[in-house]
Amino acid sequence: MRFSELRNRIPDISQRMLSQTVRRLELDGLVKRTVYPVVPQRVEYELTPLGRSLLVPVNLMKDWAEANHDAIRQSRATGRPSAL
Repeated sequence: MRFSELRNRIPDISQRMLSQTVRRLELDGLVKRTVYPVVPQRVEYELTPLGRSLLVPVNLMKDWAEANHDAIRQSRATGRPSAL
């Protein structure tokens, strides 16, 4: 994906924070950055095999968070842990 596509898909993130995060993911070997020698310069990002290996556990965490969102919100609102 191009940087602008990432920014459009991730709501409420500043350009600076997205840029820092993508750079860090690249340094960690999770994202590959490809620069194309055209004018204007085109840069694309893609997950590396290591990055793709995180999709299953991250999706499991996302599913858990969605399933427990209401209990978490209730706990925050009351200041007490919810009884599950």
